[in-house]
Amino acid sequence: MKFLHNLLKGASLTGALFVFQACYGMPQAPLWEENGEAPMSFSLVSRSTGEPLEGIRIKGGPWKQDMEREDLLGITDANGHCRVGIPYFRNQEGPFIRFEDPQGAFIAKDTSLVDLRDREIVIKLDTAQ
Repeated sequence: MKFLHNLLKGASLTGALFVFQACYGMPQAPLWEENGEAPMSFSLVSRSTGEPLEGIRIKGGPWKQDMEREDLLGITDANGHCRVGIPYFRNQEGPFIRFEDPQGAFIAKDTSLVDLRDREIVIKLDTAQ
């Protein structure tokens, strides 16, 4: 009788664990690093030519007003590439990002990122008229 009791107890615990995993899925790695920043990689290209854009400034943070500040997250290299750590708070709309050309040849672009998985994002900037 004790054997049957232990068997049923084990089956019910296994069932509870199965239901938990079915509802919540497998644990995944966090999208942000320990310092509270989400790593992101950007490639910036000209919309008209497709050529990479060097020297584009990347600004932003968890709040919309962070795009207006002078603090830089990074600047694109000769290949139009930049990898930055974006300050991120869970349950926020952002982070908010601005891409701007200090030379003024390209129109600044603002965006809010929802999917913060570490992957390459290609941003196309329009030429200023």
